[in-house]
Amino acid sequence: MLKHDELQDRQDVDRPDTARPGGSTKSFRTQPPTLPQQAKPHTHKALIVGIACAVLVIGILAGLHYYRAAAAKSAAARAALGGPVIAVIEGNVQQKDVPIYLDGLGTVQAYNTVTVHVRVDGQLEKVAFVEGQDVHTGDVLAQIDPAPFQAQLGQAEAKKKQDEAQLANANLDLKRDSDLVAQKIATQQQYDTQKALVDQLAATVKADQAAIDSATVQLDYTTIVSPIDGRTGIRQVDQGNIVHAVDVNGLVVITQLRPISLIFTLPEQTLGQIQKEASPNDITVLAVDRDNSTLLGQGKLAVIDNQIDTTTGTIRLKANFPNDDLRLWPGQFVNARLLLNTRKNGLVVPASVIQRGPQGSYAFVIKDDQSVEVRPVKVAQIEKGEALIDEGLQANERVVVDGQYKLQVGSHVKPASSGKTGSPGS
Repeated sequence: MLKHDELQDRQDVDRPDTARPGGSTKSFRTQPPTLPQQAKPHTHKALIVGIACAVLVIGILAGLHYYRAAAAKSAAARAALGGPVIAVIEGNVQQKDVPIYLDGLGTVQAYNTVTVHVRVDGQLEKVAFVEGQDVHTGDVLAQIDPAPFQAQLGQAEAKKKQDEAQLANANLDLKRDSDLVAQKIATQQQYDTQKALVDQLAATVKADQAAIDSATVQLDYTTIVSPIDGRTGIRQVDQGNIVHAVDVNGLVVITQLRPISLIFTLPEQTLGQIQKEASPNDITVLAVDRDNSTLLGQGKLAVIDNQIDTTTGTIRLKANFPNDDLRLWPGQFVNARLLLNTRKNGLVVPASVIQRGPQGSYAFVIKDDQSVEVRPVKVAQIEKGEALIDEGLQANERVVVDGQYKLQVGSHVKPASSGKTGSPGS
């Protein structure tokens, strides 16, 4: 076992240098000094990483600012140049006389329509027309058995001869009575009685003549003739049937096709414009097929109806057409175009120039620097591929006819080549 002094010495060696109690000093092995907290190595690393991150963020922000500035500068340059040059088809605003039309829907009607009825009863002995035949006034259409009516006429004529004979005898007696009264052989009463008999027989003869005339008319009715010039339709009664004057259907319907009429309607607001014309009968009306391009005939306005239809707010009008080529047919639906007037030196552009947007119609107008502007326009009508302009354009201005789909306000354009439009250029 160690002695107490040796144990104490070893403890002193392990202890830091301190002054001994006796004031004497002695060199001893001591522990290394403790470093301050901020001077540790891991604290320096964190500081370096933070500085690096700050520098990186500043670099990113500076790069982003530079990119945005460059993009804005590029956009401003493009705006100043008007963007890419677009190839389009150009046209000019022209001036010429343009007819103004009012359009309505109409129905063709025969100028005259007649349903031919018999006027006496009898057997239909003969049908003298062919269905669809053109007939003229007085042409024979049918024949009813005339025998009964010829017999009636004969009876009336015989009755008249009989009464005429009695009248002649009564006149002779009246002459004798007149002489006897002058000689005062016969009384005045006898003379007056004879004179009354003569007057009675004279009236009977007139009645007989009227019966003859009636029988003649009835006999004439057995021959049915056309009352107008026109075309026959489908036959309603066949030969051999018994017909009556009260039959509803009649024998046939005849329609007059030359001339022919067109009944059409227009909005009531147009009535004042029509009435402003010098004479309604001088207004030209065109009959156009349902495709709105095929002209069927040209006529004149004949009648403006005397009242407006309150249920539809329209006015009916009637126009007559020569119809020499029979292109108009009764019952046909056609488009009626009333030529209201002709605008002198009207402004016209191709119909494709007119574009439509939420604010209405507009057009792309080409300026002197080859840039385009959007111009609101007011269109009066579009006719045969041309638009008549009321407001928005001036004569000889250049407009875009085709290729508008890539254009914007300020876009620069150039004339298209090889018929292609909308291709960007340098």
